[in-house]
Parts: sequence; C-alpha cells; structure tokens
Amino acid sequence: MSLQENLIKNFEAFEAQLNGHASQPEHTTRKNALEAFKTLGFPGPKNEEYKYTNLQKSLEKAFDFGKIGAEASITKEQASKYFIPKLDTHKIVFVNGKFDEKLSSIEGLEEQVVIKDLSTAFTEDSEKINKLFSKQADYKKDAFVALNTAYSLDGSFIHVPKNTVVKKPIALYFVNDASEGQSFNNPRNIFHIERNSEVTFLEDFNTEGAHESLTNIVSEIIVEENAAVEYYKLQNNKDTAYHVGTTQVHQERSSRFSAYTFTLNGAMIRNNMNIVVDGEGCESNMYGLYLINGNTHVDNHTEVDHIKPNCVSNELYKGILDDSSHGVFNGKVFVRQEAQKTNAFQSNKNILLSDTSVMNSKPQLEIWADDVKCSHGCTTGQLDEDGMFYLRARGLSVESARALMLYAFAVDVVSSIKLEPLKEFLQNLISERLQNDF
Repeated sequence: MSLQENLIKNFEAFEAQLNGHASQPEHTTRKNALEAFKTLGFPGPKNEEYKYTNLQKSLEKAFDFGKIGAEASITKEQASKYFIPKLDTHKIVFVNGKFDEKLSSIEGLEEQVVIKDLSTAFTEDSEKINKLFSKQADYKKDAFVALNTAYSLDGSFIHVPKNTVVKKPIALYFVNDASEGQSFNNPRNIFHIERNSEVTFLEDFNTEGAHESLTNIVSEIIVEENAAVEYYKLQNNKDTAYHVGTTQVHQERSSRFSAYTFTLNGAMIRNNMNIVVDGEGCESNMYGLYLINGNTHVDNHTEVDHIKPNCVSNELYKGILDDSSHGVFNGKVFVRQEAQKTNAFQSNKNILLSDTSVMNSKPQLEIWADDVKCSHGCTTGQLDEDGMFYLRARGLSVESARALMLYAFAVDVVSSIKLEPLKEFLQNLISERLQNDF
C-alpha cells in the first residue's frame, strides 16, 4: 500500500475517534481537505515547489504508516530539559501533537487572553474558531496543508483581544515521544491577534526516543490593525526527526510581524513561511539561519505577497552546510499592481564547507507596480581565505579561526532577536555547534 493510500485509510480510524467532533462544522472542512489530498497526491520531483525535496520518497522509506500510533509518556523532567533557560514564558507542552496540561504552565496570563487546546476550542468556541480555521492556509494548493487540515484536532487556539500587551512570550513546546515506536502528528495552531495588541510566540520542536518521528504542523496567524507579533521557530531535533511546517500569516493595516527560523538539526525539514500583506503601512520581517551537517536536508520556502501600498518587507536567510547536507532556499516576493511605494528586500547567503554539501537557491521577485524599491539576491561560496590567514597570523588555531569566522557570518541573524535570554541561548548553542561539529 502506498504512502498516500495508507494515510487515506487511516483517516477512517481517525474519524471514528472524533465522537461529537464529527458532527461539528469543522468536520466538513476536514473531509473537503481529504478530498483535496486525494487529488493533489504527494509532491514529487516534477512539482516545482518540491523540486529539490522528495519528501514522498524519504517518508515511504523511513515510515510504516500502517503501524504508527505508539503510546506517549513524557515526564516533567524530560519536558523541562527542552525549556529555554532563563526565558520566562507561558509554557504550552504538546506530546505527540496532543496538549498535555500537566506539563504546561500558563498561570498568570492576562485574564482576557484565550489559550485553549484546539479540540476544546472546536467545542467551546465553535462559532469563533470556524471563522478562522483554514481561512489562511489553503489546503487546495499544498498536499501537506491538506493532510494537516484533514487530521486537525490537536493543537492550540490563542486569541489576544484588542489593546492587550502580553508581557511574557507564549512558548509552545512540541515533544515527540518515539521511544516505543514511530510518531506521526498533525498539530494545528490558530493565533488571532486583534488590533493594537502585542505578543511573542515561540515554537520549539524536540524528540525523545530512537524511532523516527514526523511532525506536519500548520500555524495560521491573523495580525489585525496596528498589532505587533514576534514569532520564533527553533528546530534542533534528532537525526531521525522529519518536519513539515507551514506558517501562514495575514497582516492588516499598520501591523508588524517578524519571524525567526533557526534550524540546527534533523533528518529532513521543510519550512513554508508565507505572509500576505493586506493593509497599508505594514512591516514584515523574516530571518532564517540553518547550520546543518551529516545528511540533514533543509528546505526553506518563503513568500511575501504585497497587496496594499506603502509597506516594507525585509528578508535575510543564511546557511552553513557541511558533510553531505543539502540546503534549499526558494524566496518569493510578489508586489501587486495596487501595492505602490513598496520597499521589499530579500537576501540569501550560504557557506559550503565540503565538496559534498549542496545548496539550491532561487530568489524570486515579481512586480506589477511601477513605484517601488525592491531587490533580491543570493551568494554561495566557501570561507574567505584572506580572513582565515588574518586570524591564523594572530595566533588562532585553524579550528578556532574557522569557528570564529563562521560565527561572525551567522551572528547578524541572531543579533536581531529581541528576547535577550533566547539570544544568549542561541549564541551559546551556535558557538558550541560550530566548534564541535563543523
């Protein structure tokens, strides 16, 4: 049985476990998404969007979807070792995609902020959530979004009402328990930030156990007028961890959104970061850093769609690749005819440390407006020999000089982080990795 056939067959068992959820409005969306998945099929090499990332082949080789479903059991001690040190946050912990109240800590959160696991929200906030669910991420275009939508039950619903400043970041820790068998989950997040509000989100992914894990996650983020959101995504997983993530953002007038994606390890990772700029005076920022070695494969796909005028977007993705690792970057910027006076900048820079590492980079810029300032570009090369000579002449060893130059290359992405404990944690983690693994 093929991978697609297995997942379609498993939907029948999933549907049988829904109980009351099967009669709710969102289940129609699930079934429509499954039909879209049947039509789309898994993207292969002939699909331009997945040209360099053959997920179907890798997943069929690594997973037995007929046997997935091992019981999960994570202790507080196991979960807490993944918490970012010194970073005071509201913590929401998911084990194999399911919310774990005992491991979470959201006390003291502003009373008017709504944080619920998605299953509960579908029942208690049905009318509100069905106005938001699957309205941003289009399951008709992407097979993995369709698959996630079809299996959507677990995840989070976070609603920040107007004129609210959430002082502490909201951290979502996703821990896969692959101790007893393979893990496969489809968490769905819906973040609704109303006008004049501010909040910071962190999504962190880890795996316990030696078996393979697959996370197929979708986060829909609605940023209303004059709201500000910072969004961090940290991937420092095991060599057996596969990850497909889609973050779909919709910005309204004068809103600000900044995304930071750090990928340090994993088996095969696909990150889709899509922003629709649907209001004047918006600011959109996307930063990415990937440090990969071994056989790790990382594919970053970004898209900024400028629909309205007088907006700014900035994008900087950097990568360091060693051994037989493979990186992919495809960044798209669309400037629609109405989006006059748009400033859009995009840059992708990479360093290859071995003859067997590969980087495929494709920045794209499509402009239908005539009064804009836009630029894009990419560079891929090796370490600067003159810089190495300069540092070696001042007494540094080859290893120290190499690590220092690589750190200097990576640090400008990290320096843009506003959360000081997170910045310190990543600076130390990156420095340690560069010295020990590259």
